[in-house]
Amino acid sequence: MDAKVLDAQKWVNATYGSVAGYKRCPEDGRTGWSTMEALTMGLQHELGISPLVASFGPTTIAKLQALGDIGFGWSGKSNIIRIIQHGLFCKGYWGANGFGEYGAVTTEAVKNLRLDMGLPDGGMGTAGGQTTPAIFKCILNMDAYVRVGTGTDEIRSIQRWLNGRYWQKSAYSIGPCDGIYSRDVQKALMTGLQYELGIATPNGNFGPATQAALKTKNLAQGDSGIFVEMFSAACVFNSPVPSGGSDPGTPTTWRSTFDAKLAEWVSVFQAFSKLWPESGRGDYQTWAQLLVSTGDPDRPVNGSDTRFEITPSRAKYLKDNGYLLVGRYVYDPPGSTLDKEIKPGELKTIFDAGLRVFPIYQDNARRLSDFTYTAGFQHALKAHDACVGYGFNRGTTIYFAVDYDATQQEIDGSPEGIVTYFHGVAAGLASKGKRYVHGVYGSRNVCANVTKQTGARYSFVSGMSWGFSGNLGFPIPANWSYNQIKEFKVVNGADTFDLDRNAVSGADPGEGSVNRPTGPADEFISYVTQLLQVAREYGKGDPNKLVMEYIRHKRYGDWDWDILIGSYDSGFVKFANSKGMYVKTEFTDPFTGHELGAEHLMASANGHYVSWKPANPRSVNEGDVAGWGGDLLTFYAEWRHALSTYPSGHAFAMANLAKVGVASSFGFNDLIEDADAWLLADAVRGGKDIATAVRELYHLAGGLKRFQRYWQGRFNGNATDAKFLAHNILTATDDKEVVLAQGGLVTYRGGIKTLPVMLSASELEPFEQGFVDTLLARTGAEARKAATYRKNHQAYLRAAEARAERRSARK
Repeated sequence: MDAKVLDAQKWVNATYGSVAGYKRCPEDGRTGWSTMEALTMGLQHELGISPLVASFGPTTIAKLQALGDIGFGWSGKSNIIRIIQHGLFCKGYWGANGFGEYGAVTTEAVKNLRLDMGLPDGGMGTAGGQTTPAIFKCILNMDAYVRVGTGTDEIRSIQRWLNGRYWQKSAYSIGPCDGIYSRDVQKALMTGLQYELGIATPNGNFGPATQAALKTKNLAQGDSGIFVEMFSAACVFNSPVPSGGSDPGTPTTWRSTFDAKLAEWVSVFQAFSKLWPESGRGDYQTWAQLLVSTGDPDRPVNGSDTRFEITPSRAKYLKDNGYLLVGRYVYDPPGSTLDKEIKPGELKTIFDAGLRVFPIYQDNARRLSDFTYTAGFQHALKAHDACVGYGFNRGTTIYFAVDYDATQQEIDGSPEGIVTYFHGVAAGLASKGKRYVHGVYGSRNVCANVTKQTGARYSFVSGMSWGFSGNLGFPIPANWSYNQIKEFKVVNGADTFDLDRNAVSGADPGEGSVNRPTGPADEFISYVTQLLQVAREYGKGDPNKLVMEYIRHKRYGDWDWDILIGSYDSGFVKFANSKGMYVKTEFTDPFTGHELGAEHLMASANGHYVSWKPANPRSVNEGDVAGWGGDLLTFYAEWRHALSTYPSGHAFAMANLAKVGVASSFGFNDLIEDADAWLLADAVRGGKDIATAVRELYHLAGGLKRFQRYWQGRFNGNATDAKFLAHNILTATDDKEVVLAQGGLVTYRGGIKTLPVMLSASELEPFEQGFVDTLLARTGAEARKAATYRKNHQAYLRAAEARAERRSARK
């Protein structure tokens, strides 16, 4: 609670509480929209506006413009000055020593605000610090003008530059300076760009006049000036370009000269966005891709989707016009008149034409009430059964639709909420053995949130809805597979049908056949089985250990691994190579659809297999360093590099540890590999051979509860032991291999001199708790969440029934 905010809330409620239409704000000392809206309504009353509305609209601006700028010694209504002063306090500026007079303190506060915004402060001494109508509006909103949270100084510099250059233009609204790319920042950039392009009436939209003007601004290395500044600003907003895995991606910086570094970044962005050619130039396609979710809707693409049946003539049209994939619906809800479900024989028609297909599930999905946990669970069951009926292969991604502009509040909501719904989808597919994995169709923001919070494998982005709030101010998700950019009517002789054009990333190639008897990991299972047979033929040593060593020897066979878990048998490597064996580097996990690194998996399993000390399960060892412990140490170094953005280790872990779609040194794939490595080693220690252990984990549904089994097996099934183990791996001094790993992974490789043991308990404990909470979120916590969602949804249904009964009774 802030005492000055509480003063503002009490004053505005007491002063205007009896005015017709005024809405009281809570008196809790916390700044929020309700407080700013209350101050705005108070201002409207002072300006003679009636009725009062909880927004700072054109009438309020017009009345203030008639009043003129407000500055030092202003002699108008003292309550207007009080509103300015209370608003400044609510935004973190010291608004006054005494209320009601625009003196030196208020002047200095407004100067500081203006400077933070990137505006001139208005003059020296008491001559500056004026509150213009536009600045008054900013005082009474919730925008921040200092860097906050995950904001960056680079983006904040651009925000301040835009404000300083265009703040006096009629179509421009002063934007935040918080360092965060958002819808308002995108609109500000577009509006400024339109002024530079000479657009008659700038409006922040990517309309025909803007498109035509941008086609003349083909930038290249060596160019400089305002359009390079605009272009590179858009590049920063879309930076870094995701690279996957632990690589945080390719970043860029704001600049006024198109140099070689910017050209290199543009080439990477073009490749990621599937623009052709990858020229490194600021051509129209690249401008469009940076500025709007459709990009250039007429650029060449090879993907599509439609609600219409793909007949032989339509299949020929698609193939002849360069479309290689088509998305089709596997379900049409009762009462629908769209007739969009795949027809009998249609898949054969698609495959015979040399096309591939990806399945879409949509059951209404056009309003928040369609999205509950129960609905998601039931929809997953229906989607599973439908896809089995069509013969879709194991591991296929089904795209579940969010076909409206869901806000962040709706995304996060419960019992009605997009993420809640997708938790239900994930649970429903798991209850059927996880034959299929879930993807998401929706705005960029929907896709990113559903991916991060529920593990959606791929994102099908509704990019052609460029006006969606979830598409403006958000970069395209790292796991995008398809980007829907344009709908048009196909005229194919006497036949017409609607078709959506989709850019294709290649991450999800779709399906080119059905009823394939093998699963995604079957090739890896066969590979391990064959390698085990070769190890037995070798006739020396433990065959299971030899298999682990062989698979890890290229990438995890250096001297440091020799010190950690022992050297690999080079004689067996030569023997296996002579038998035609090779190191298989990756395979697809059948339960998540993610690519797993076989080398990391077997290096970790090797470590756990040779180092396990069952007499003391609360101690850490070399096996832990080879698996989860080593990943946690590198993740610690990553946190210390990001300390200015994430002072809290817990916040850093919750945002970056084992999150799908987030580049991290301890990513989601790493956690899967760590869990599976321990389970494989445990199975072999228990008497199974490595091939059997692999088959049971990846073919016989052993991976469905991998995290629960891992939690119980390695962390003793409780948060206290898990936290104890995390603390030990970070700070232990009694195991030389662990101590060497701390120095090697944190200082030598991580570049951080401050080892975990050097931190105070209050600094390190939240980081350790973040690790534990991440494990919990992947184990029993999700089951408890599911029960809570179901309970809440049942209560919601009962309340809805009661409301319906009351409405019926009133009628």
